[in-house]
Amino acid sequence: MVKDVYMDEKIERYIVDIVFSTRYPKEYKLDKFHGLISYGGSPRASINLALAAKAYAFIKRRGYVIPEDVRAICTDVMRHRIGLTYEAEAENITSENIITEILNTVEVP
Repeated sequence: MVKDVYMDEKIERYIVDIVFSTRYPKEYKLDKFHGLISYGGSPRASINLALAAKAYAFIKRRGYVIPEDVRAICTDVMRHRIGLTYEAEAENITSENIITEILNTVEVP
């Protein structure tokens, strides 16, 4: 039933933008993370982020996904999918810090 939850194309694009911003931070006005991310989310990250958002919407008794669903589960889905450089670790920057900044920067549909 969760797979039948409706997700608009704008929400799908939002998810792709979130994942791509971990791989290409300069393109999303996140220049400060350029030397701090060793590797970002893969295409599987976007697939699982979409599935988790649908599951979250289903739990909230909705038949459709809203941006807040994506934001609510994004940290849990993406936390382990971002590899940090030694510079990031030296500056005490965590993947959670990066995800929070991404969610505050990427345009919400």
